[in-house]
Amino acid sequence: PKVGRGVPKPLTREKAAALVEDTMETRLDWIAARDMAVLLLLYGSGLRISEALSLRTKDAPSALRDVLRIDGKGGKERLVPVLPITIEAIERYRQRCPYPLNGDGPLFLGAKGGPLSPRIIQLAIARARDALGLPETATPHALRHSFATHLLSAGADLRQIQELLGHASLSTTQI
Repeated sequence: PKVGRGVPKPLTREKAAALVEDTMETRLDWIAARDMAVLLLLYGSGLRISEALSLRTKDAPSALRDVLRIDGKGGKERLVPVLPITIEAIERYRQRCPYPLNGDGPLFLGAKGGPLSPRIIQLAIARARDALGLPETATPHALRHSFATHLLSAGADLRQIQELLGHASLSTTQI
């Protein structure tokens, strides 16, 4: 028999906020600023972790450019708005980063100056998850689901959410 797919388990607004804030409170260095900026992109703009980590420095959001052009799965391109708090977090990270952030290079760097690995963000969330007593389902991708769920509960149109997430099928967004 065909096994049904599970429904994604988004975090509540309070838990999503606590997860992002916990990252900043535990460390006050440039790595904490970087992690905070990445988590805000995942939750505040609904990006996949691969999309956030593939951003180039020249494409970083700023006070003058609050929309990102994202190349998602299957080469689908979409425009995603970026919240002012996320722009501030990215700017804070850029100011604190000890390595040069050049135009075509990755925006988010690892501790040794190379491209940031998704596993580092997964581990940061796992540490925060343990500290906050969150369920195992609290992952980087759960922040994307939380973004969509919270928009829907605030009255956003399902088609608009589909466009923001870059889903080809409305049924994927409905799940």
